[in-house]
Formats: sequence, structure tokens, C-alpha cells
Amino acid sequence: MTLSNAIPAGENLPTRRSARERWWALQEHLIWCRRLMEKRNHAFAATVASDFTAFIAGVKPVAGETIERARAAAAWLIRAQNATGCGGVSYGYFPLRSPRGWQAAYPETTGYIITSLLNYAGAFDDDIARLSALQMARWEISVQMPSGAVQGGILTTSEAQTPAAFNTGMVLDGLVSAAEIGSDPGFIEAARRAADFLLGDQTDEGYFRSNGAYVTAGTIKTYNCLNAWSMFRFGRLVREKRYEEAATRAILAALNQQRPNGWFANNCLSNNAAPLLHTIGYTLQGVLEVGALAGREDFVDAAKLAAEAIASRTRPDGFISGRLDANWRPSVRSACLTGSAQFAVVCFRLAELTGHARWRSIANQVVDFLKTRQVMDNVDPGIRGALAGAFPILGDYQPGGYPNWATKYFLDALLHQASGGVEAA
Repeated sequence: MTLSNAIPAGENLPTRRSARERWWALQEHLIWCRRLMEKRNHAFAATVASDFTAFIAGVKPVAGETIERARAAAAWLIRAQNATGCGGVSYGYFPLRSPRGWQAAYPETTGYIITSLLNYAGAFDDDIARLSALQMARWEISVQMPSGAVQGGILTTSEAQTPAAFNTGMVLDGLVSAAEIGSDPGFIEAARRAADFLLGDQTDEGYFRSNGAYVTAGTIKTYNCLNAWSMFRFGRLVREKRYEEAATRAILAALNQQRPNGWFANNCLSNNAAPLLHTIGYTLQGVLEVGALAGREDFVDAAKLAAEAIASRTRPDGFISGRLDANWRPSVRSACLTGSAQFAVVCFRLAELTGHARWRSIANQVVDFLKTRQVMDNVDPGIRGALAGAFPILGDYQPGGYPNWATKYFLDALLHQASGGVEAA
């Protein structure tokens, strides 16, 4: 892939940004360029230069090395936890934002990292990963709001917290996973408080009301339907149908936003006209996984319809544009690596659920591309083993660093690939 062919010829790239927003973005990039020249950022500057060179020249997908790379990703997630000193996982490593690089703990994504590390621990019999995940779960209980909700944004004081339904659903996911393997009754109790908050936050139509203070306001955020997966799982765990029924309503609400070509409206953090592949991935995973649990073939088919469209926009080397408009046209030249990893996970699951090997082939294509973006030998422990937010790293999504959820979803995808018999090189 080269810069010229990252977007098919003749297609437009709508910026949807005001002149003021573009000016602010330019100023931020100029500040980052200046900081890249500082001595403390020499290692990161070399990574940025190498990354941009790869974006221009193209990359060669990496086959194999799956287990080695999964171990490196899990090790990075544990370092991100250790960096906070509180039990939660750092938002990520962003050396251009602060001298230390590591950001404060992030409750939302720490929640679903619990599930990833427990899956990794089970696959590789790794006690360190298992203990780290359970420590994360206990930390989540300690910062849970009295209402059962989870705050939006990076960890803040109790007085400044605002409830966010999506974040609550992601932490519920981790608490359910911890409850399934741990003997601590606190996991079930905290999970129930989170699930009950979500029940109360749901409208009659099935949407969730509370978006928190860090997401652009909107009546509907379709990607909130990912909450349904953890709600359904909790309902199964405690054998209470009301949670499963609420989860099904949430997916039906999401399908009301789906167009005949598979695209979902109202499905972005900030730009509904060209949503992130990241939030598209959230929606697909929610629809697909509840469909699998509930035996709803219509849900599985809805996810498959959108996945087919994304597959048609996936380049031979595995690159996918980080934003896709209502006609599934690429809207930015950079990749959203988190979204790519999420799409790979969805494809792996479609292969399992449908029995069609083509989906695994597509997933492997994307994962082997993502392997080219994981830096395995950097001297900086904040970089080594992680996946960046964007490709190139100063691109559209979470530019300039490594959000923890990119590496989380990459680990999920690697675990799926390894389970299919892919050997480490």
C-alpha cells in the first residue's frame, strides 16, 4: 500500500471539520513536531519516522509469530497497569502529551481488558496475567459510582464523576469475567449494581441515555449496543431473564439504525457522517455476540451484512480506512488500528458461527497487517509490544501514542488467530 492508493481513485475524503478545528489540529501537530526534537523523545521520534516511511512505502504483512506477539501485547497491558500504581490500566502511552508518557488510569477500558487478560491467562496458563486481571476487577469496584455506574473519562475525583452507560457496560464485561473464575462475591455484587444501572438507563426503545461528559452529546449512540453483550452474559450468569431481555431490546434498537447496505447511523463519538471503524466495530461485536448467545440468526445476519461491506473495502495488505461514510467509502487516509483489530475479531467469530473459512482468511489478512505495526524491539517499554491508535501514528485516531484498547483488541485478535492453529514463527 502506498499513500496514493490508500484511498481508491476518484473517492472524496470529507473532512467535516470547521476551519477553526483544522487550525487547532495544525497547531497541535506543530507542538508535537517540536516535542519530537527533544532528547527524551529520541526513541519515539525514530518510531514516528519509521512508521511514516512504512505508510508511504507500504508494508509486507507478517505471517506467523502469533504467540510471540500475543505475549508481547499482554506484557504491555500489564506494564500499563503497573504504570498507574493503583490497579487500573493507564489510558495509554503518549510521550508527546506529557514527559512521563503514561497517562492516568482509565476505568472504561480497564473493564474489558480484564476479559482479555483472563482469556490470555487461560490460553497460556499465565498466573501473572490472571492475578493482574483480578486486581483490575477489584480496582473497578473501588472506583464504581454509588449508582452502580462507571464514570466517563480518565479517573477523576468522585465529585467530578459523570455516569456513562457505555463505560458501565465495558466494566460489567470485566466483572462478569472475573466472577466466572473468581470466588470473591464482590464481583457479582458490583456486576449486579452495574447491570441494574444499565436497566434503569435504558429507554423503552432500547437505547441508553447517559453518554457522560467526554462524548459529543446525542440522543442516540448506536455503539452503546455493545452493553447488551455484557448484560446478556450477566443474565446468564445469575439466571435472570430480565437482563437478557433488556440486552435483546438494545440490539433491536441498534438494528433500527441500520441501513439496507449494512451501515449504522448515529454510530460515532463525534462524526456520525463518517464514523470511526472503532465504533463500527463496537456495534458489530454487540450485535453479533448477542445474536450468538440468544440464537438470533437475524442479529448474526445483520452483523454479517456490515462485515461484508467492510471486507470489500479492505485492501490486499489488510489496510482499512479509519472512517467509513454512509456508502462505506473511506473518509480518511489513515487507519484506525483499534477498529481494524475489532473487525478481525468479528471476522474470526463469523468464521466460528457460520463455518465459512473465508471469514478466517479475511481476519488473518487484517491481523497480519496489524503485526507490522506492533514494535517488538523498541528500548522504550511504553512502546515495546503495543499497538498505536493510528497508522501513521500521527493520523486521525488517538494520534501520537498507544491507547490501551488498541493493544487489548489486538491481543483478542491474536488469541483468535492462535486458536486456529497458527504457529509462532
